[in-house]
Amino acid sequence: MKARLALPVLLMLAAGMAGAQVYKWKDEKGITHFSDTPPPPTAKQSAELKTYATGAATPALPSELQTIVRDNPVTLYTTAECDACNQGRAQLRKRGIPYAEKTVLTAADMDALKRAGSNGRLPLLVIGRTRQVGYDQVTWDEALSAAGYPAQSALPPNYAYGAPAPAAPPPAPTDEDRAAAAIRRTPPAGTQRTPPANAPPDFQF
Repeated sequence: MKARLALPVLLMLAAGMAGAQVYKWKDEKGITHFSDTPPPPTAKQSAELKTYATGAATPALPSELQTIVRDNPVTLYTTAECDACNQGRAQLRKRGIPYAEKTVLTAADMDALKRAGSNGRLPLLVIGRTRQVGYDQVTWDEALSAAGYPAQSALPPNYAYGAPAPAAPPPAPTDEDRAAAAIRRTPPAGTQRTPPANAPPDFQF
């Protein structure tokens, strides 16, 4: 009975904690628990189950692949209407390489690209401390293998890649920006507002 209840409980927890961490652990009696807080020191077995920001449970990577990703994370820099970028992305996905994608669409993005190790060419593949400027299938495969990535995909069947993000994220608004936005939203003094059609004769805003 407990085994049949475990999966629905996990699904409800994952759906209710968007962007949170879900922990699975067994107590000294062998009972399995799911919670959003780390297991107590007395837990016999424990595992951390990550979730997407949407609330859907993220399938855990195999432990060996997790170690490779931690030691040599992969980042792909791309731009719009770039055949080489599309080919590089397709190669990473076919091989089952977890990666983060950064888009280069603005001057600030280009500055970030150059800081990452490119001379301005795209795509740029960053594998740990290794940089591959431009796309070449053989060179990319060799670099990925040298970093320890498997030749065949080891990703869970329902693994989903994250959405691309700007290489240079826009800066957070300052107090001055917020004040200026508030002024723009405030109607000028003396602006006449039309009363609703069904307003009584003595209606005032």
